[in-house]
Amino acid sequence: MHRKIEPPILYFGTPVVLIGTVNADGTKNLAPMSSAFWLGWRCMLGLAATSKTTENLLRTGECTLNLPSVDQVAAVDRLALTTGTDPVPPGKAQRGYRHEPAKFATASLTEIPSETIKPPRVQECPVQLEAVLEATHKVAENDPQSRGRIVVFEVRIQRVHAAADILMDGHENRIDPDKWRPLILNFQEFYGLGEKVHRSRLGTIPEALYRGPDIDRARAVG
Repeated sequence: MHRKIEPPILYFGTPVVLIGTVNADGTKNLAPMSSAFWLGWRCMLGLAATSKTTENLLRTGECTLNLPSVDQVAAVDRLALTTGTDPVPPGKAQRGYRHEPAKFATASLTEIPSETIKPPRVQECPVQLEAVLEATHKVAENDPQSRGRIVVFEVRIQRVHAAADILMDGHENRIDPDKWRPLILNFQEFYGLGEKVHRSRLGTIPEALYRGPDIDRARAVG
């Protein structure tokens, strides 16, 4: 039997992303989020309009997207309920957030330089992506109560760094889904992936057939 319900949130489970950006004073910000999805070498990011990451991304047009595995869950959780915005926005203050300018130190994570942009990567994350802003998209513009609260960013990836131990044997440019174990946020709780439950017919399609022009564009950078 199905029941009609009205859950306050619809976070059915998406990978955690640590977004690295540069503050106006040159210091570095690092923020956890999970409202992200991927299309080729582009990513859509849904962020609160009042967040420091939003401010930095709009100003600089650059960010890193660092994907933690289940091994980094404690570090990610140390960043929970922190914000680089000072003073803390009322909505976040109501939820118990505090201002924290030293995000890398708070999480006990290591800042390393990127190759094509200024925001840093997170050394401990098995996947590190360097991205540039391509477009911003408005959300809930037809609702006076929600208008202006969320910003959706379209970013284009121009470098992918992957740990060697998650690569597929015999393939230089493929991540092995049997080795990669992303950290998942499922209704505000952390989970990992289980074993593969069924062979996918989509898996018979060679990944090379999905290759888009953004890869060649990325090769020309740096």
